[in-house]
Amino acid sequence: MELRADPAGLAPERLLVFEVRGSINAFANAVRNVAGLELIDEEELEGDDGDKQPFAYLLVPDMVALRNLESLWRRWQAGQLVRGETPWAAVFDLLRDLRPWGPLDRVHASDASFLETAIDGFDDAALIRLKVELVFRERDATAAEQEANVRAAIVGRGGAVISQARIADISYHALLVDLPVVVVREIIARRVDGVAGLEPVLHIRPQSAPTEIEIADASEAPAKASDERALGEPILALLDGVPVAAHRLLARHIDLDDPFDLEPGALVASRSHGTAMASLIIHGDRNENAEALPRQIHVLPVMGNNDDFPANRLVVDLIYLAIMRLRENRPNILIVNLSLGNRVRPFHGQLSPWARLLDRLSARFGLLFVVSAGNASSDIAVPAYPTGLAYERANSDHRATSMISALQAVIGDRRMFSPAETVNGVTVGAWNKDAVSDADRALARVFIDPYPAHDTANPSSALGPGFARSVKPDILLPGAREHMQVVRNHDHIEVRLGRASRGAGLKVAAPPAGGRENQDGYTNGTSAAAALASRTCHRIHDALELAYGDPFLALPALERATLLKALIVHPARWPRDVAELIKATIGPWGRGQASKQKDNIRRFVGFGCVDADEAVACASDRATFFATGTLPRDSSLTVAVPVPLVMGGKARPHSLSVTLAWFTPVSPGRKSYRTCRLKVLKPAVIGDLGVAGHGSQPDENQTNRGTIFSRCWEGSDAPIVTADMTVPLIVQRDPDQGAAVDDPITFGLAVTLAMPGEVTLYDEVFARVQPPVRATAR
Repeated sequence: MELRADPAGLAPERLLVFEVRGSINAFANAVRNVAGLELIDEEELEGDDGDKQPFAYLLVPDMVALRNLESLWRRWQAGQLVRGETPWAAVFDLLRDLRPWGPLDRVHASDASFLETAIDGFDDAALIRLKVELVFRERDATAAEQEANVRAAIVGRGGAVISQARIADISYHALLVDLPVVVVREIIARRVDGVAGLEPVLHIRPQSAPTEIEIADASEAPAKASDERALGEPILALLDGVPVAAHRLLARHIDLDDPFDLEPGALVASRSHGTAMASLIIHGDRNENAEALPRQIHVLPVMGNNDDFPANRLVVDLIYLAIMRLRENRPNILIVNLSLGNRVRPFHGQLSPWARLLDRLSARFGLLFVVSAGNASSDIAVPAYPTGLAYERANSDHRATSMISALQAVIGDRRMFSPAETVNGVTVGAWNKDAVSDADRALARVFIDPYPAHDTANPSSALGPGFARSVKPDILLPGAREHMQVVRNHDHIEVRLGRASRGAGLKVAAPPAGGRENQDGYTNGTSAAAALASRTCHRIHDALELAYGDPFLALPALERATLLKALIVHPARWPRDVAELIKATIGPWGRGQASKQKDNIRRFVGFGCVDADEAVACASDRATFFATGTLPRDSSLTVAVPVPLVMGGKARPHSLSVTLAWFTPVSPGRKSYRTCRLKVLKPAVIGDLGVAGHGSQPDENQTNRGTIFSRCWEGSDAPIVTADMTVPLIVQRDPDQGAAVDDPITFGLAVTLAMPGEVTLYDEVFARVQPPVRATAR
């Protein structure tokens, strides 16, 4: 029998639900002692301490086995287990309940809460729009029959079906429906005689609601000097709201396609999200006066008026159709920016259909999806301060410590929003950084900076970890320096995120205000950070194209996409003062707790903060190499990295860092969702180089849970370097999990050797890697 963490792609009629009391980790340990029970991809079963209601799902071979286990559970409750059954006692002791799949599983507690909010204030006859996800059946005839049964039940209860989607690639089948409030109340109550009791129903959820942004302090954007250079064909697509395409900062830079006809219905003054994201991708934070990208960006709106999703479409279907259209009309697209999320679908261990869709399409088409982590906007209790004045007067370390403690106390309520848990995409959180001048910073004085002296994630930036406790968010990029406003004061204060402003924000193009066109404004958050990450990926591509020309462009799109994924994460580093502060503030403390401490740090900052210029620029005292390739099943290859003689014999700080990225094939219902796993083995010459792994990074187990493997070794001992010496990096594909994947897996690899102050390092190694790009015929 097979125990899993996610019911997607399974047959619910043969599922037993284990409601775990406490941590799934302890439960998994107990399961190991039960003969005949197979743990399917144990890492996916490992829950997170922030999850309040961990579940596991047992797929049994038939109904007889299901009834036997139910009987075993009841006999344990009665103290009647016999010899040979006692290993089950340790498992049952960690359960709140064991039951067949039913209404409680079709309507999760968080979804019931959102539905309660949705019906508040409406009479019984009012119609509420929601999603009904169906059990996916492979056979078309069976799928059609079960859909017809659910449609009939909905119509029979006074409802209507608005839209339908079935996407076999991700085992997705769903209906968008209207139901009367009285029927929604039955769903919230999980009544077995209601819609929640229908056998073909997998989940019932509220209609998707997009994350929001705000643009504040609008003023006229100064006209930029005329730039008549020809812009290249787009390699980046923005799926977002309708932009103000005629804005003078955007007009010649946007290649707009509106297949869902959203532009005519979107009031120009409401087009904040798409306008701001397009501006950030094209120009960056306009406080920095950076150069615009040399290519147009392709914009395909998926949000309409008031930056809302179309009311009559399922979002997963909308995104699927948008990507398929991209592939047809813009086959050169490599990067897809999704500064979007579903704020009514926080991640609690189970992958959303939206995330599964991104994972499937990235592996299928070689697309790098850059996704925002989401912004948690609820008020935060800060017990450390009785009054706002005490908060304002506190020093920087005390403010930072109090905010970290406050966030830790509500960590289960500040999780990423779907689809940020994507396994193949890059998820971006918001770094509390911007380019506001000191003079303008004073304009934010009415609010309080929670981290006045620390580089870390903004308080609103949604927290990790990701699926199977992988590192998420992957990276942080600037999302403006958020300030807090005291909104309540009882025995302690409660604070709320202050508005973006000229004194604390990223400067972007804005919709018209007060009848004035061509406006600038200020925004913040993870949506903005993701847009800057996409821009940085584009800039990396530009730099490689400029340096290596046609041989680089001749690399297959899949290789370039995985390479960009590796290179955007490669410079990420934990701010060491923040890592130490998190460790000291929330622990845990004592021997053997280092891995758990790192769990807490990566939850906030992922692999670390990325300086966009650092990700793109060259330096004389460091050399970054890149490689791409493919790995067949159960294989490895060696990448030889030249070590410059100039590093030899010098006892000064230096480092070797490695980042490996790939897109894994995925399939719901397989024994392992993340089928293919790659890693870089620890180089044998680390000792000769005088470096060792340092503590300010996720440990090797943590970094080996997703599709990005990143390690850094550093030291100050003099390296032993010989003529023509190389570091042989072994890139290994571990045995596939579950069903083997016959196709080779494409990877991108970034490697950096650095010795600050050794200014001839780059030139020496550059001479040893000619020709710099070798394009292989395929």
